[in-house]
Amino acid sequence: MPPFLSSAFRPFYFLGTLYAPLLVAVWLGAFLGAWEVPSVGTPLRLWHGHEMLFGFAAAIIVGIVLTALPSWAGTEELQGGRLALLVVLWLAGRIAFWAAPWLPLQAPAIVDSLLFPAVFLMLAPQLLRAPNRLYLLLLPILLALAAANLAYHYGILTANTALASQGLRAAIYAIIVLYVLKGGVLTPIFSGNVLREKGRGEQAPFNLKLEMLAVGVVLLLAALDLAGAPALWVGLAALACTGVHGVRMARWQGWRLRDVPLVFVMHLGFAWLVFAFALKAVAELTGAVPEATWVHAFTVGSLGLMMLGLMTRVSLRHTGRPLLVPAAMRLAYWMMFAAALLRLAATVHGLGHWAVALAAVLWGLTFLIYFIQFAAALLRPSLSRGDAERLV
Repeated sequence: MPPFLSSAFRPFYFLGTLYAPLLVAVWLGAFLGAWEVPSVGTPLRLWHGHEMLFGFAAAIIVGIVLTALPSWAGTEELQGGRLALLVVLWLAGRIAFWAAPWLPLQAPAIVDSLLFPAVFLMLAPQLLRAPNRLYLLLLPILLALAAANLAYHYGILTANTALASQGLRAAIYAIIVLYVLKGGVLTPIFSGNVLREKGRGEQAPFNLKLEMLAVGVVLLLAALDLAGAPALWVGLAALACTGVHGVRMARWQGWRLRDVPLVFVMHLGFAWLVFAFALKAVAELTGAVPEATWVHAFTVGSLGLMMLGLMTRVSLRHTGRPLLVPAAMRLAYWMMFAAALLRLAATVHGLGHWAVALAAVLWGLTFLIYFIQFAAALLRPSLSRGDAERLV
């Protein structure tokens, strides 16, 4: 088996981080009026949102989830032909999306909607046999992402931009739920390991009721927001998310790990998630900030930082390398943080196209840095123990 197809993180991180700077470059040129994106009457905002979520983010999410499950849930690793099929489906979706003006009207929607159902069908039998039944929660999330993508495409095909926008919003909430579940397990575990290793105490014990509440308030916010509930209700639900996730994150003691970038970046990601909920509450309850600010706080600040952190950890550990963060990746973490701040400032203070463009460039560069740093490792066999020891 070629190394590239031995684990899901290899092809999906490679292709996803190669796609990210290309996507942002094409979108930025269209945003600045230099050219038009290849679409069939799709507003640029929706075109951009779809490919960020179902193009770029889908690749990274699939890579993270499929790589983690064998270790954490005890499932069989998807590799070889089955993994190649998922990669082909992702690539076919991107080709169909970009070639939409020259294809039959429904073709891009059909081809682009195959990835998440395929992942569901491959994982469902394994997760149904997994000893820990909590991993079954992944299945409705995959179905929600598949349904959100279908809603987007149906909205585009019927010229119902409101429905297409709702599809993208539903996808964001599905990703937040996955983020809360998966990141909320990995972050405290990794943090506790480092705290004990450095003699800084123990991690707070697992609190099942708090974890269930953390997911529950997000589901409540999603249901109210997607159903068009009164702003007061949505704002109060967002405020509840802010409080619950703030307490949850504080228990992990991330401030004591500032000198461990591989773990601290995950805490920064969760801090941006709490901030995103707070911005959503402010937008709904007072209108003091535009509603879009919370979306960028999550997608750029929270999701971007967590992706970079997990991608670095997985790429080092699963290719046999020591968990030493390269200087270039530490720079990429802070560039992502700066991109999120600048994107929010551009929206809240109306800084103009230059600020949006600079934030987009910073965002794209962070994933280009990852690609340059790890592309060769993703294509080659993992290092032997002796080779890894020589790198320390």
